[in-house]
Amino acid sequence: MSEIRVRIAEPEEYAAIGELTVEAYTAGGHLADDVGYDAALRDVAGRAATADVLVATGGDGAVLGSVTVVEAGSPKAEVARAGELEFRMLAVSPDAQGRGVGEALTRAVVDIARVRRISRVVLSSRDRMTTAHRLYERLGFTRTPERDWAPHPEVPLLAFGMDV
Repeated sequence: MSEIRVRIAEPEEYAAIGELTVEAYTAGGHLADDVGYDAALRDVAGRAATADVLVATGGDGAVLGSVTVVEAGSPKAEVARAGELEFRMLAVSPDAQGRGVGEALTRAVVDIARVRRISRVVLSSRDRMTTAHRLYERLGFTRTPERDWAPHPEVPLLAFGMDV
């Protein structure tokens, strides 16, 4: 992909981001046993009220992907501890996968941590999101199995972290 721009999402993009996120999670088979999570994925306005929602767009302005960035102690934080920045709900349109969108979004999160002088970036990822795991590890994230958890017994989440 020749041009990917990552920035804070605008309210008029929230609906498209929500649908893209559900589409990406559905295409990857990540919603099959998590009834109800699609509503949380669609609620971009709710996330944006207490977190930063980043959007990746192409040269034509089309929404290609998104990620939610939260600080420790904020309402949407799940695994972040003091001194850590967490990202969640990273999603790339199935049509744009493999073109560097996920990497651009992840690097933007790391850049935010550096600007805010936050020393570590953390995340949880569904156990079967192996493509994402390879991206995170290639960018320098390592598994932190002691922080693995499950919001439901059938939804195991693996923790990753990276010092910045």
